[in-house]
Amino acid sequence: MSFAKVYPLYVAKAEKKGRTKAEVDEIIRWLTGYSQKELKAQIEKQTDVETFIDEAPQLNPLRSQITGVVCGVRIEDVKEPTMREIRYLDKLIDELAKGKAMENILRT
Repeated sequence: MSFAKVYPLYVAKAEKKGRTKAEVDEIIRWLTGYSQKELKAQIEKQTDVETFIDEAPQLNPLRSQITGVVCGVRIEDVKEPTMREIRYLDKLIDELAKGKAMENILRT
């Protein structure tokens, strides 16, 4: 699946709960190391989700602090590396939609 198809779903989920596209972008940049320009280019290229993760410039080392359940699956139990990275992003967007402060979402 293309990241360009998933991205608007993340934004819609956040905006539905009063959060912003800018916050979604900040979370994605924090997790992956993409600049805003690089993120936009990946979306425009219709990069698939696996490639989006694999080509991430610098996966944040603090991402291992992201724990919990997404879609009934405990993140810590996900063995496949790419799927675990996708679940990290899903969890961060869930936290945003639930009203968590950005400092807590970004583990600062």
